[in-house]
Amino acid sequence: MSMTGRSLRFAVSWPACAGLGLALPAHAHGLAVPPDGAISFGWDFAPWVAVLLGVSLLAYVAGLARVAVRGGGTARSVRLRQAAAFLAGWLFLLVALCSPLDTLSGALFSAHMVQHETLMLIAAPLCVLGRPLGIWMWALPHRARLALGVAIRSAAFCAIWRAASAPLTAWLLQAVALWAWHAPKLFEAALRNSAVHSLQHASFFVTSLLFWWSVFGEGAHRHTGGPAMLSLFTTMVHTSALGALIALSPGLWYPSYIETCSALGVDPLHDQQLGGLIMWVPGAAAYLIGGLTIAGRWLAAQRATTFLAQTGFVRQDGAP
Repeated sequence: MSMTGRSLRFAVSWPACAGLGLALPAHAHGLAVPPDGAISFGWDFAPWVAVLLGVSLLAYVAGLARVAVRGGGTARSVRLRQAAAFLAGWLFLLVALCSPLDTLSGALFSAHMVQHETLMLIAAPLCVLGRPLGIWMWALPHRARLALGVAIRSAAFCAIWRAASAPLTAWLLQAVALWAWHAPKLFEAALRNSAVHSLQHASFFVTSLLFWWSVFGEGAHRHTGGPAMLSLFTTMVHTSALGALIALSPGLWYPSYIETCSALGVDPLHDQQLGGLIMWVPGAAAYLIGGLTIAGRWLAAQRATTFLAQTGFVRQDGAP
């Protein structure tokens, strides 16, 4: 399959995964403090979140069942690895959006940062590595699969997808989303308004899908890991800078957390500092791990190419 064909496989799985992001909680994130000051935390299955998470999982299981007997042992092992990645990403989405973490993030800025990092640095890359489109398509009726295949191969769709998934575009979109939404006015607006809050989380998740596809997408960097490592390194630098600004700020950026932090007996400034550190240190580590993974793959490919050239063994198509 050509590089364009491989890109098209994610071009539809990205909107499908993005649909999970668009289902982010339909309520404002600011947590109301009861008159008695007692705040309770529990699992919260917002209707749209539950529906889209459920549909995505059921469609995946149905599609996987249809292709379970197809392909040889190697193809089956690849599908199993991809299924494991997708299911892990799905579980992290469930934790980020429905577990007590979602409720707690309305009370503590630090918990909110954990939620964002889970969406952007764990769930998104796992969904990309899971390559769910092929499995989801097998869950569709035959005619629907054919129609969808025709649609994603249209010239207009291909042009839009190539522009949106280009490494520089993906990098810029994620960077703009991250910095813009952490500006105090926009962040506070997301805490007060449910629609803005949903848009914030959807922006984080969708741009992260694009970013990680530019890094790990099938065929995206087949011959060199340079562009991917550059994206990861520069993203690590600018996200660390944002985390450091938040952590080292002498004043509060997000006063909406004052009441809820006080109700929990937490100093709001200390909570903000912890949230900045979460973005700064673990976030940077995630991008570093991604860069090391790309570097390891590239070095392994180079060693394999050198060995095969020395021994004279090559595949029938001439590639190592």
